Amino acid sequence: QVQLVESGGGLVQAGGSLRLSCAASGLTFGAYAMGWYRQAPGKQRELVARVTPGGSTNYAGPVKGRFTISRDNAKNTVYLQMTSLKPEDTAVYLCAADNSLVDYWGQGTQVTVSS
Repeated sequence: QVQLVESGGGLVQAGGSLRLSCAASGLTFGAYAMGWYRQAPGKQRELVARVTPGGSTNYAGPVKGRFTISRDNAKNTVYLQMTSLKPEDTAVYLCAADNSLVDYWGQGTQVTVSS
């Protein structure tokens, strides 16, 4: 059974930082691209950042230069370091694992940025 468990969300003031973690189990972690997505109330889910099995990364425009995605294949964990947070970053952040055949999702962790 595949599980993705996010942690590290919370309430932070604008300009602050948070580090999200997503621990994966039940899958061959190194074979999956790992992504962070977010969904704000009344908005569609959007990609924040993604890292391939080979370590290539891509970021959504609004977070480039502020967020960094990384993975530790030895720990089956993907991270999202978020800096210079803005109120518009407020959302539920979800972790996802995908390959060409299937994708898996975590339950999400709330990030709230106060102004």
